This record gives sequence, C-alpha cells and structure tokens, in this order.
Amino acid sequence: MAKARRTTHRSSKGTKLYAVRDSKGRFKDIQTFKRAHGQDLKRGSKAEGK
Repeated sequence: MAKARRTTHRSSKGTKLYAVRDSKGRFKDIQTFKRAHGQDLKRGSKAEGK
C-alpha cells in the first residue's frame, strides 16, 4: 500500500492543516500541523530534519 500524500491548508482561524485524500479525492483525514509534525519527528520521517 502506498503512503498517502498530505496537502497543506489553512483553517478559517489561520492554523496550518494537513489533509489526506482517498483515491476518490475525498478527505480521509485532517490533522493540525503541530500534531502531524510531532509524529513525523517521533517516527524519523525523511521529510523532517533530524
């Protein structure tokens, strides 16, 4: 199974959000940047600096 790509959005309050879409283009998951970034650091994501 391929990893889902995240796109960034801004909420109406201005917070940065990550959105993941399914194969039909519908939103599957929406996370705040802070929550997603923290998990990326814990997992040692290649996208995040170590």
